[in-house]
Amino acid sequence: MFAYSPAWPHGPLRAAFSEVFFVVGTNRTHHAGVDFQTSRTMTVVREGGALTLLNTVRLDETGLRELDTLGQVRHVVRLGAFHGRDDPFYCDRYGATRWALPAAVHADGRAADRVLAPGGPFPVGDGGAFVFASAKLPEAAVLLARDGGILITCDAIQNWTGVDRFFSPECGAMFTAQGLLRPANIPSTWRHACEPDVQDFRRLLERRFRHLISAHGEPLRDEAHARIEASVAAAFSTRE
Repeated sequence: MFAYSPAWPHGPLRAAFSEVFFVVGTNRTHHAGVDFQTSRTMTVVREGGALTLLNTVRLDETGLRELDTLGQVRHVVRLGAFHGRDDPFYCDRYGATRWALPAAVHADGRAADRVLAPGGPFPVGDGGAFVFASAKLPEAAVLLARDGGILITCDAIQNWTGVDRFFSPECGAMFTAQGLLRPANIPSTWRHACEPDVQDFRRLLERRFRHLISAHGEPLRDEAHARIEASVAAAFSTRE
């Protein structure tokens, strides 16, 4: 039977851009016999008093009160195959509409309410979905047409630049040694699992954006497009 994940330690909700907020918290997983503890980042977009949550992180009661002061949670958007564990909590607590790619498998076994698709409907007026179509597991991003363009990603592009306070010491050392703590990084772990084609990233780079908020790391301001372009060149240099 499905059970909600607990509210693990997290930081405060902070403003990032125009009507865009974020919060960094704890992520705990168990894979191949190893316990991992890293950080993860939820993005909150407000429009007319309605809140859309992307890359959900369950908040404690204090955090939920902070969230409620921003507006009413109306939508939950799942972007990555390896995320979504906290989507059911927010959908059930607030009666929120869940958006996801058609192939996404959800932790609670329920289907999404709305399909996430390029050019299709999106809960925020200036937002739209981008899909990494070649990835073996469903992965999307969102582009917001404000403040010069904001790209919101899940695992395909991460922005850990150091070990933050939500990492365990063991994971911090491991991720540092593996080169996973770099700005606008296309992580080797995600590439090995999903085997994306470079053309997906080239299509993304044709889009206009200046900033990045990933499910992993703090927001990257102003330099996102150039940083991602450099990361694409480095990640796919031996795969062309």
